[in-house]
Order: sequence, then structure tokens, then C-alpha cells
Amino acid sequence: MSLRSASCATAAVACLFVAPAHAATSCAALAQELRVPNTTITLAAEVPAGGFKLPGPGGPGGPGGPAMDLSALPSFCRVAGTIRPTADSDIRFEVWMPLTGWNGKFVGGGNGVWAGSIAYGDMVGPLGRGYATAASDVGHQGSPLDGTFLTGHPEKLTDFGHRAVHESTVAAKAAIAKFYGNGPQRSLYASCSTGGRIGLMEAYRYPEDYDGISAIAPANPMVPLMVSSLWTGNATMKNDTSRIPAPKFALLQKAATEACDADDGVRDGIIGNPPTCGFDPAALQCKGDDAPDCLTAPQVQAMHDIYRGPRNPSTGKQIYPGFSVGAEAQMQALTMGQEPFPVATTFFRGPVFNDTTWNFRSYDYDRDLERAKAYGSDALDVPPTGLDKFVAGNRKLLLSHGWADGLIPAQSTVNFYDALVKDVGARRARGNVRLFMVPGMTHCRGGAGPSEIDFLGTIDRWVETGQAPERLVAANPPNAAKRTRPLCPYPQVAKYTGTGSTDEEQNFRCEAR
Repeated sequence: MSLRSASCATAAVACLFVAPAHAATSCAALAQELRVPNTTITLAAEVPAGGFKLPGPGGPGGPGGPAMDLSALPSFCRVAGTIRPTADSDIRFEVWMPLTGWNGKFVGGGNGVWAGSIAYGDMVGPLGRGYATAASDVGHQGSPLDGTFLTGHPEKLTDFGHRAVHESTVAAKAAIAKFYGNGPQRSLYASCSTGGRIGLMEAYRYPEDYDGISAIAPANPMVPLMVSSLWTGNATMKNDTSRIPAPKFALLQKAATEACDADDGVRDGIIGNPPTCGFDPAALQCKGDDAPDCLTAPQVQAMHDIYRGPRNPSTGKQIYPGFSVGAEAQMQALTMGQEPFPVATTFFRGPVFNDTTWNFRSYDYDRDLERAKAYGSDALDVPPTGLDKFVAGNRKLLLSHGWADGLIPAQSTVNFYDALVKDVGARRARGNVRLFMVPGMTHCRGGAGPSEIDFLGTIDRWVETGQAPERLVAANPPNAAKRTRPLCPYPQVAKYTGTGSTDEEQNFRCEAR
């Protein structure tokens, strides 16, 4: 029975769907016919064009994303299920497959922070472009800011760390093959934040899952990142005089931009290459009493600590990079309230120490660091020296990060890329790995710089043609002033040519730093 006849046979209304010419089975039949180990299919139903409604709070692959426009979604077959590879596992996933116009390809995605719901935001864009797509809750239902769900649940740690997305990928490919009669001709992955980390984890642990991976602002290595979030909050919470109110972060952002804006040849409100920016927050130190337009000495010290990043007090070794100059706008998310970012504090209070009375002020950045790594690094952290099999298979890795990211220090991705290139060799890396840093972009999207970038189209073309991208174009969102800028493969940077509009990317060239 075709999709069309199956849907019309059970409906008392005019048939709304047109089946793909190559469909092998009806969407509804997948509930009974799809067989995947450890998997229960809980829903298989056709959704009319523009008819999808969010069943819960599932959002984009990173925090702070824009509201999703679901009105333009095409009709699709929606399959939902639960995967239980262990008795303590509860991985919920969904697969969306276009009823018409499937391009023969599959896109997987990750999630944000501690996840806890289906990342529908990672599915909307790909489906609208003709891809079959899938996402999951990464192994639990709950708040994305609360890591205590891991406490006493080692299998959930494994699920969140890497197993959930892999198992969801396996199930999605099986659903696609059953529905269309053949599996995807190309499998791609694109996601940000925790989703970016999971993309790296896919390349590390399951290199055959995807032909190409776009990992945006990856939260990796995650355990040291949690230490970084703790350190950043603690820097401003040592006492009342260290606290930095939101207006002063805006003051810092403005001063940093004024100091380094013109380094790329044009004043445009964007710091093009923060590592070369010599801004010192001491330039804003109050000459007398505290005031709205200056920083106290403790506030200056707090910013020095944030830019410097966490270090082991015994060895002096860097635990995680500090934040880039120009990332101040988002830092208040890590420093407001009575404790540092709850994503970090719940991780330490829950699974690491299993102590409801634990206080962030007691954290020992030497001894406790090792305890945290012993608990979670194997499941959560991706080493840059473990992707040789992915690269050897001629698969493609597209890394990217916004320089103005105030939640995950951008230098962490630069460090990962540099170590990866050293490990696999520059020649092999040239054809299979690229890093694009995005000036002015905050976490995953937004910020002072253009941040609308077609990472999915880029990784798809790269896999198809074998030609590595040498230049990407970033644009402002549609509701903002029109501006485009080139993104250059790291370590190149964009410099203004001196002629033409500075709002048009063709008037910039990529050159060595």
C-alpha cells in the first residue's frame, strides 16, 4: 500500500499528502514494521505542511536561540521512539522524513547544555531543505541547566556523553531505509554547543556514522569547561566588591571594541582577531570611589582572572582557556545570581561530589579537578588526538566558533584544531579539517558581527565535491541592517581592501594574521 492510499484509507477528509515515488512503506506502518534493537517506536504519523506543533520545550541546539518558525515546514513522516540499550537508559528521539522531495540525504543533530528534551531546533532547518533529519533528548528528560540527573546513574553518563546520539543515528538510518526503501546516500551532522561536542564525539567514537560533521562552538573538553564556568563565576563572587553588574559588562564590551575595532582596517563595531587585542580592563579602573563608568580594583582583578582562565594553583598549568576580549556581553550569564552558572554547579554538587551541601567556594582547582576528570572525562571529553580514523576515511570535519562567545571560550576550539592538525599531519588535515572563527559572534549565533552562516550547505558541498571551503560568507539576520563578511580558514583573517562598502564581503580579503 502506498503512503497516499494508506493515509486516505483511514481519513474521512480529502487526501492531503503526496507520497514520494520511491516510498517503500506507509508512515503509519513504521510503528509495526520498523525493527531496531532496544528500540520502541511510540509514534509514526504524517504531519501536514505547516501543521507541526511543539509538544514540549525542545529548542535549538544551543541556548539563546531565536524562536522557531514552524509554519513553513513541509509535510513529513514523524517517527518517535525510545531506546534502552541498558536498564537505566531512556533515550527519546525523533526522525522526520519529507513526504515529497527528499534529497536522499540525512542530517543528525545534538542538543544544548545538559539537554533534557528533543532538540527540534536542529531539525527544522534541514527538513525545510529536503533532508531527512533526527534529534534526541540525549538520554534524559529535565532541565537543560541541571546536571544532577547523572548522580548515581553511570549508564546515563555514557548515554549523555556519546551513546544516545549514536543510537539515535542508527535508529534514524533504519527508519529512513524502511520508509524510502533505501538508506541515505550521504549522512551529515550539524549542531552547536553540547551538540558540537557530540559531533566531535561521533568523529572520535563512531567515525562511520557520518560522512561530514559541522561542530559549532563545541563544549569540549566538557569537564574542564565546567571548571572554567565555575572559575568565571567565582572570580566575580569572591566578595561583594568583586561583583560586576550587567551595565559594567556593557562598559567593558564598549571599551574593548574601541581599543581593537580598527585592527582589521575598518571601524565597524567588531573585533576581527581578539588574540591580538591588547585591551586591559585596568584602563577602566576608578580613580576614586566606585562609579557606574569605571571598575573597582577587585572588579579589574576579576576580569583579569576571567581573561586568564583557570589554572592549577600547584602547577600553574592552564586548565581551560580564558575568554576572549570582546566576549563580555554574555559573561553576565555566568556571573549573575548567588552562585556560578548552574550548568556547572549542579554537575559538581550532584554527580561529582554527590553532596547537596557542597559550596562552590570550597572547590580545589588541583585536587578536585582530578576528581572531576576521573568521574566524567572518559565519557564527556573528546581528545584532539583521537580522530585519525575519521580523517583517514576521507570524512570531513568543519569546526567553527564565535570569537565573542561568552559561554564557551573560543580559544578552546582553536587549541583543539591546532592539536588535531599536529596529530594527523598538516597535509591530511588540509583536505579533511577546517576551522572558521567568526568575529563578533556570540554563542552559536548573534552578536555584533554577521552570524547567519550556511554550515550545513558547506559541509554537504565539501563531502560531495571533495573541495575544502576556502571562504565562507556570514550575513546579518533578515531583520537587521544588511551586512556580509567573509570568514577565512584559520589562521587567516579578513582584512579590508580599502575600497568599496565595508558592509559587503567581497571588499575584504583573507590573509595571514
